[in-house]
Amino acid sequence: MYRTHTCGELRLADVQKEVTLCGWIQKVRHLGGMIFIDLRDRYGITQLAFNHEQRPALCEQVEKMGREWVIQASGRVIERYSKNNNIPTGEIEIDVERVVVLNESITPPFTIEEVSDGGDELRMKYRYLDLRRTPVKNNLIFRHKLGLEIRKYLSGQGFLEIETPFLVNSTPEGARDFLVPSRMNPGEFYALPQSPQTLKQLLMISGMDRYFQIVRCFRDEDLRADRQPEFTQIDCEMSFIEQEDILNLFEGLVKHIFKTFKNIDLQPIERITWADAMRYYGSDKPDARFGMRFVELNDLLQHKEFKVFNEAELVVGIKVDGCGSYSRKQLDGLVEFVKSPHVGAGGLVYILCNADGTFKSSVDKFYDQEDLKAVAARCEAKAGDLILIMSGKAMKTRTQLGALRLEMGSRLGLRKAGEYKVLWVVDFPLLEWDEETQRFYAMHHPFTAPKPEHEHLLESDPGAVNANAYDLVINGSEIGGGSIRIHNPELQKRMFRALNFTEEQAQSQFGFLIDAFRFGAPPHGGIAFGFDRLCAVLSDCDSIRDFIAFPKNNAGRDTMLPAPTPVAQAQLDDLNINIKNPQQTGK
Repeated sequence: MYRTHTCGELRLADVQKEVTLCGWIQKVRHLGGMIFIDLRDRYGITQLAFNHEQRPALCEQVEKMGREWVIQASGRVIERYSKNNNIPTGEIEIDVERVVVLNESITPPFTIEEVSDGGDELRMKYRYLDLRRTPVKNNLIFRHKLGLEIRKYLSGQGFLEIETPFLVNSTPEGARDFLVPSRMNPGEFYALPQSPQTLKQLLMISGMDRYFQIVRCFRDEDLRADRQPEFTQIDCEMSFIEQEDILNLFEGLVKHIFKTFKNIDLQPIERITWADAMRYYGSDKPDARFGMRFVELNDLLQHKEFKVFNEAELVVGIKVDGCGSYSRKQLDGLVEFVKSPHVGAGGLVYILCNADGTFKSSVDKFYDQEDLKAVAARCEAKAGDLILIMSGKAMKTRTQLGALRLEMGSRLGLRKAGEYKVLWVVDFPLLEWDEETQRFYAMHHPFTAPKPEHEHLLESDPGAVNANAYDLVINGSEIGGGSIRIHNPELQKRMFRALNFTEEQAQSQFGFLIDAFRFGAPPHGGIAFGFDRLCAVLSDCDSIRDFIAFPKNNAGRDTMLPAPTPVAQAQLDDLNINIKNPQQTGK
């Protein structure tokens, strides 16, 4: 062994012990006749002390060393004269007698400390250096501990961890697949799984009535802070259960996680229907840490000559406490926000509730004080409050006002780190209509069962059918989702018809599952949690990249390896693949 102890292990009780440590040099400090080195490994930092007077030759050797050199240091543990209470080893240091250089290092491109001077792209290029930083290292340690605890909990509930294949068939429904060409089958492709959905249903048919897997999934979709082309799911499925059974069991898992890692005793998780979530928050993953619930105002504001409101399908507003003194500049800033490309609204109407009981509005010439007073009463606004109103197509307007609500929550400090609001969102629509393609798509996936009481509407009014589906939402982030599955082959065929599948298409893509249903499929359902996202939310982080050892950037590229890259023509020939010239394609 190169070392007797780690750099985070030694304490005052170890004084006078002869020890050997290994690690990376984080910092070198020259103080008079002494040289001090902060030696770092995964476990912590220990200060090494070198005395010029006692060991001049050793000090001469040490003076040549720089940041991130890998060294082995041997010596005696002594009590530190100037203690550092910020680190566990801060009461001791090592009086070093011998140093061996295990490897030198060039100067790193950024400082490897808790707060780094490197930008995101630079740190991603040198991710192996970034992982040496304590916050990033701690994120991976937390991820490991969380995964271990989840495995223990589910195993204790009778679940079996079963691996499913990574080379599967392509499923055009949902996100785009990553395709893998088959050399042995020219012109044919595997796909990397977007999720093990059909495979876990087959496991239910096989009799494995409780399955889980912490599994890698792949989706070729546009990226953002909470998305990566490859990510990890806590994937679960159960047989002979109903929706209530799943919600109760996994509510238990969520409570266990919060108690174990945050020391928080969660109350029973509130449930809200999808329709109410959209109506009150403009989002199917509402951040319910604060109020500002939507108030519909059509009947109060569509009686005057203001065409913008009169022609709108929905007029809706939110009350913002204590912001009635906003300046014109502040209000203009809100208008600019809603007009920004990522919100896409045409404008914003405001009402200021003055301290004297009067009202000032951006539409004063259309509405009198009595009109504005009625709106304030509907919104339960008091003197000093601000009312923000938007209008237009119902669903679009709700989404836009939802974005404004979150923005106001952030500006006012209402989305507090360390405060958690957990919700079950239930009763999702089974299908959603796409105007561009003029057809229905599954809101979750094609295997989600409709509510039994809505089955008869599948052909006559498919848009009115609700699903036996549910999402878990924490602080405005969708952490997981699932559903009761279709297990009847005839109902599955009806679902495919509602999705505009021909019998040939359904048989070609999912015939294996329909056939399996004929061999006695049990009633079953499940849920999948985004593991990376769960890590981020529990740690009050915005990005899942912080919890992935080697993430991709926002363009889906790994700048460290790098990947993706062109491949040799010989490899393409072996796979019978021709690549269009990008320049020719663009003409």
